[in-house]
Amino acid sequence: MTSAVLTTDHAGVRTLAMHRPEVHNAFDDALVAELAAAVEAAGRDPAVRAVVLTGSGASFSAGADLNWMRGMAKAGEQENRDDSLRLARLMRSLQFCPKPTLARVNGAAYGGGVGLVACCDIAIGADGTKFGLTEVKLGLVPAVISPYVVAAIGLRQARRLFLTGEVFDAAEAQRIGLLHQVVAPEALDDAVDFALRLLAKAGPEAQREAKQLAFRMGGLDETAAARIDHDNAALIARLRVSPEGQEGLSAFLDKRAPAWIAAR
Repeated sequence: MTSAVLTTDHAGVRTLAMHRPEVHNAFDDALVAELAAAVEAAGRDPAVRAVVLTGSGASFSAGADLNWMRGMAKAGEQENRDDSLRLARLMRSLQFCPKPTLARVNGAAYGGGVGLVACCDIAIGADGTKFGLTEVKLGLVPAVISPYVVAAIGLRQARRLFLTGEVFDAAEAQRIGLLHQVVAPEALDDAVDFALRLLAKAGPEAQREAKQLAFRMGGLDETAAARIDHDNAALIARLRVSPEGQEGLSAFLDKRAPAWIAAR
């Protein structure tokens, strides 16, 4: 069975590559579970100084897998809540990983893919990359990833992007704070290597404390985040089984306009 996450180690850096290139590294149950476990293992491993998260192939992550969406559209509210909690665990594990984390954004990131970028300490993206929080177009909201996206880009930008569901480019992602740096695709690896060299010069204990210091000063707490995740999982589960959510998911899967557009 092919792993959904490829793990490589080099000079204290653990690279985790989402490995479903045929579907643009879209999330399914296996990818979410494997990636959460891999992030947590990296956080515990004393040999790991930094973690790089990236995607295999042309994309970083397209968000939810179509087959997964079909299953969730047919599932009940409790099943949807449990599924959302598994995704929440992944985001929370990445956000609060004790090691420095770096998102190597090699291609498009949508929905949960944006959430992963927001959870990393450093985010470097290739010019030409597209991003989107498009859930409202399906009659849904980016509930599980919302705390991490808001922390990354701020409330004002989140309000706009959560409501419009618009697609934006790497330059805009940098302007609003989702990306720290945008480089030409051929320069992406060099930019990542430079950031890793900077990280390697710092004391590992000091880095752990510095990360926790930033969280405290920003009012972020892992225990509180877990409580918020439960509330947000309940919200998205309720919306997925609601009439509007069902219509939005069905329209997307059927490749047609949802009723709220068709009726205009």
